[in-house]
Amino acid sequence: MKQVEISTGKSYKVLIGNGILSDSGRLIAEVSHAKTAAIVTDDIVNLLYADTLEASLKSAGFNTVKFVFPNGEGSKNINTYSDMLEFMAENRLTRSDLIVALGGGVTGDMAGFTAATYLRGIDFVQIPTTLLAMVDSSVGGKTAIDLNAGKNLAGAFYQPSLVIVDTDTLSSLKPETFADGMAETIKYGVLFDRDFFDFLLNENAKNSLEETVEKCVCFKRDTVNADENDRGIRGLLNLGHTAGHAIEKCSGYSISHGSAVAIGMVIIARGAYKSGLVKKDITPNIIEILEKYNLPTQTDYTADELFKAAGSDKKCDGGKITLIIPETVGKCRLYKTEFNEFYDILKKGLK
Repeated sequence: MKQVEISTGKSYKVLIGNGILSDSGRLIAEVSHAKTAAIVTDDIVNLLYADTLEASLKSAGFNTVKFVFPNGEGSKNINTYSDMLEFMAENRLTRSDLIVALGGGVTGDMAGFTAATYLRGIDFVQIPTTLLAMVDSSVGGKTAIDLNAGKNLAGAFYQPSLVIVDTDTLSSLKPETFADGMAETIKYGVLFDRDFFDFLLNENAKNSLEETVEKCVCFKRDTVNADENDRGIRGLLNLGHTAGHAIEKCSGYSISHGSAVAIGMVIIARGAYKSGLVKKDITPNIIEILEKYNLPTQTDYTADELFKAAGSDKKCDGGKITLIIPETVGKCRLYKTEFNEFYDILKKGLK
């Protein structure tokens, strides 16, 4: 089992291994003295892994209750969040109890936001079961729900007490769901490490899951440790996300987050080069690796449609927006500009 220490205002460990879900109760008991553990999961993951988690928690001495919601981004809203809060209150969870998020990014985001706000904050544990959640959303303390105006517009920075990554759970993912996680994995290579990018390009990440997840978690750790509340370099982790979130919104969230981010990385790389913001065009490199992992690289939405959808992006600030510009593979920079300039970059990036 691999272990990564996150040293934010609240320090915690990310444990990575094969088959460790069945030992999760003991691992959680090492960091929590709670009497009751409230499992939060969706209706698909519930059938796959909730029984294993519940049995492990009970064997470690926890009482358990379980909240199950419909799978998908469509559930990541204020109504599900409200239902979750009411569930915690009805089951009389106290400040000394905890929430255990079992599932992908939607589950972790909502369970974390509930933990941050119920009784002004109770402990929670992340147990991600998708590659996207393992390499990105389960680490770093960003919790949120979507509003009608856009993604993640209501939330809180709230760190978990522990993250348990059982890579065996990836075996149950649909190919397209695994590909979603590869978009965020590839993002780290574009951002920080040409060697990691080349490894993903030349090898098959499925053959080195523990090592791949650990590498991404270490990239996330270093960024979050330096900028926990996203006031500076943590913004780099949004590579491809401004256009990506707009694509998601335009599609009514029928296009997945990973697919949208993949397209977003292509748009910003091409748009930045054609706008003269970088000297080298790395768009072909990004397209090549995305296609290897069966990710899309283009969209039919127009610049007008995406620009309108991006208007509610939380990265907009006083008529300005911060974009992440890829200079070379392994090096990106933050670029704050007028929001209207983003339209020109979008338009050039789509061609």
